[in-house]
Amino acid sequence: MEFLSNTLLSSLLEFLKFSILLLDFSIEALLIIQKWEPIFHALWLFGNFIFFFIFKPYLSRPQQIYLVDFSCLKPPNFCRVPFSTFLEHAKMLDFLDQENIAFMAKVLTTSGQGERTYLPPAIHYIPPRSDHNEATNEVQMVLFPVFEDLLSKTNLSPQDIDILITNCSGFCPTPSLSSIIINKYSMRDNIKSFNLTGMGCSASALAINMAQNLLKVHKDSYALVLSTEILSTGWYPGKEKPMMVLNCLFRMGSSGILLTNKKQAQKSAKYKLLHSLRSQRAFDDKAYYSAFREEDSSGITGVTLRRDLLHVAGETLRPNIMGLSRSILPVTEIFHYLISSFWKRFIDKSMDIYMPDFRLVIQHFCLPSSGRPVIREIGKGLKLGEREMEAALVTLHRFGNQSSSSLWYELSYLESKERVRKGDKVWQLGMGSGPKCTSLVWECVRAIVGEAQKGPWDDCIDRYPNLAFDKD
Repeated sequence: MEFLSNTLLSSLLEFLKFSILLLDFSIEALLIIQKWEPIFHALWLFGNFIFFFIFKPYLSRPQQIYLVDFSCLKPPNFCRVPFSTFLEHAKMLDFLDQENIAFMAKVLTTSGQGERTYLPPAIHYIPPRSDHNEATNEVQMVLFPVFEDLLSKTNLSPQDIDILITNCSGFCPTPSLSSIIINKYSMRDNIKSFNLTGMGCSASALAINMAQNLLKVHKDSYALVLSTEILSTGWYPGKEKPMMVLNCLFRMGSSGILLTNKKQAQKSAKYKLLHSLRSQRAFDDKAYYSAFREEDSSGITGVTLRRDLLHVAGETLRPNIMGLSRSILPVTEIFHYLISSFWKRFIDKSMDIYMPDFRLVIQHFCLPSSGRPVIREIGKGLKLGEREMEAALVTLHRFGNQSSSSLWYELSYLESKERVRKGDKVWQLGMGSGPKCTSLVWECVRAIVGEAQKGPWDDCIDRYPNLAFDKD
């Protein structure tokens, strides 16, 4: 009945707009036939302008998407893996030699992550276990707690959820992850469920964009996004260095995000979505193979990270930034960029293109936490200072690279520091294999306080950012 009423209302609005347009043309045609003075045509057009200016919000009925709340997993302490433990376990693997151990130690110490990151129980075994059962156990360990915590925060039941989107790049079971959640919590039989795989570290931001589009169609609904990376099946048991890097970088984590288009949410939600933009470079072979899952020379499957990954990231990021700048930046910044682009192309090719200053309109930045060099390079390209890169560097130090869910640990850090104020804008930038890039721009719609005691930063928020920057 609710769906039918929304459909009828939308149809009525479309009919009303068509009728107004038809009436407008009819009266204008009558004025022409009657040969009225030009002043009357001008008055009629002016009256139309005033009418549509006043009533446009009521005729267009734009769907505002709200972020009600989100939750991030804080893994149990028995999953913690200091560098010494990681390297000691690696030495017990008979296929790794001293050169491999030294390489892994170098990656760990230069990555920017700290000593308190987490790996799932399957990876703590010697040798690590990478079977289906261990991966399923990890799914339950990382997704169930954030799902339950998020519903507890928002006082909702599983039956209140209308849309469910799960994302995990490397583990794609049958039934899907979304079906596992639906089965566990006995959710409704008409829930719209989706499962995203292979989308890399940008999957969470991409899932938000997908939920936004679904909420444009399904009125008065709740959409829940669950984001994680299952590491139990992602461990590479080989010795080729380009594939060993992910063993050292990826760490345990997950997040749950609740979105809605319900009007009453504007009073209780934390943020509203202002802009979302996606771009990708899978059409370019060099970019496509920069992070690629394949077999090594021994037939062992792993993900190869090639040396030109940073360059590819910059090429992927550029069109996304330019597209976003047209939507949010002042005209002066856009004009400055266009002039510098023209100058470089036609007059002085050695000149650098001007990078717009996003700090004029964005107060907080959540960057990809793939590693300290990546964060620094993106920050340099966007002309960001230490303060703007802090959330990404601190999240990397405390929790490691948690793939797609890292963006939400960064936002949780900013909230725990009570830096996000009403009216502030937050830019979440997700980048992943493919390669692809997704930008989300949020506006805070209410005061956010007391989050330090609720989230994953509850035991360490006072030690940051000093603890991360001391190691930088």
